[in-house]
Amino acid sequence: MADNLNKFSFTFNISVQCPITKARTGYIQVVHYDVETPVFMPVGTQGSLKGLLPQQLEQLGCQIILGNTYHLGNRPGSEILDKAGGLHKFMNWNRALLTDSGGFQMVSLLKLAKITEEGVEFSSPFDGSKCLLTPERSIQIQNSIGADIIMQLDDVVHSLTEKPRVEEAMYRTTRWLDRCLIAHTKPNTQSIFPIVQGGLDPILRTESVEQLKQRKVNGYAIGGLSGGESKEDFWKMVHLTTDILPKDKPRYLMGVGIAVDLVVCTALGVDMYDCVFPSRTARFGCALIHTGQLNLKQSRYSTDKRPIDETCTCTTCKTYNRSYIHQIVTVETTACHILTVHNIAFQMRLMKEIRQSITEQRYPKYVQDYMLKVYPNKDYPKWIVNALRAVNIILL
Repeated sequence: MADNLNKFSFTFNISVQCPITKARTGYIQVVHYDVETPVFMPVGTQGSLKGLLPQQLEQLGCQIILGNTYHLGNRPGSEILDKAGGLHKFMNWNRALLTDSGGFQMVSLLKLAKITEEGVEFSSPFDGSKCLLTPERSIQIQNSIGADIIMQLDDVVHSLTEKPRVEEAMYRTTRWLDRCLIAHTKPNTQSIFPIVQGGLDPILRTESVEQLKQRKVNGYAIGGLSGGESKEDFWKMVHLTTDILPKDKPRYLMGVGIAVDLVVCTALGVDMYDCVFPSRTARFGCALIHTGQLNLKQSRYSTDKRPIDETCTCTTCKTYNRSYIHQIVTVETTACHILTVHNIAFQMRLMKEIRQSITEQRYPKYVQDYMLKVYPNKDYPKWIVNALRAVNIILL
């Protein structure tokens, strides 16, 4: 195991704990930045968030972004990143970075992948060449990237996979974690987060947590969810997992980014999130607002002179109206840029509101008001009602 973790390279301090729910605010201190939690991390797959410059992300209040190990390992590759001094310098990003392990491609590129105990053999989607991603190789690439928080390579299975394969993947994930910890060459500056697996089986998920808690790590990721399972199953697994993970370490729920999910899962005790949703939605011509989305491709916006959101202070809302964006959306790259600015601003403002309401000890009321804003007819989805009731919030 990696026993030489430098306690000063990563610290997590809880600032305020909600007395009613499991929500809490805190600070993650890493080498490059102090990150306030709960936090949403935009995804810059190849060291670039589509449509925005790194400096714009800083201006929008983004504290930490995510890069993809599989793609960065293919292009530009470890050698170029080593010569550049890591991804921070390569892309001129001065704040925190987190990288995934490349494991998610086991699901997204499953037809191109073969999984064995040694690792994952991929056929490149670019040229068909073979590539073996082992736990050791994943960590080697992430050491070259130099992210503040890095992920173990885990055996990822679809959330609806049958139990024998889920159990196999859960135990293999633990074995691969041990290989990742041994291979890690920069424990003083980069922290490995293990990934909780176990699918939708509470016994397997509990066993996964118990195994991972025996290793010396600074935080935990919750994997294997948000992959097509019912929302009822989703929130129950989040609730179970945060209940049994250590209280003094951050909990990162992978692949979650829709606003109501962020509000609910924060109440369930999650500290970190990532998702391509805000930027991908922008490329499809949709703007995020508190009641959902505006599909600006629709003709009803052709003469609408209002900003996307009259309460938003981002440069998009202060400068452009819906009619203008409608004319260029999904046609001009400018539209992708200005919609991405707004959507990232929306996510950052949401998380700031969440943190502030927890700090001021009014998070349950914030959640009630937020859900009433999204569902003014009080037709709340059953899963939201049940999830919030589990942490003592009754919707109005």
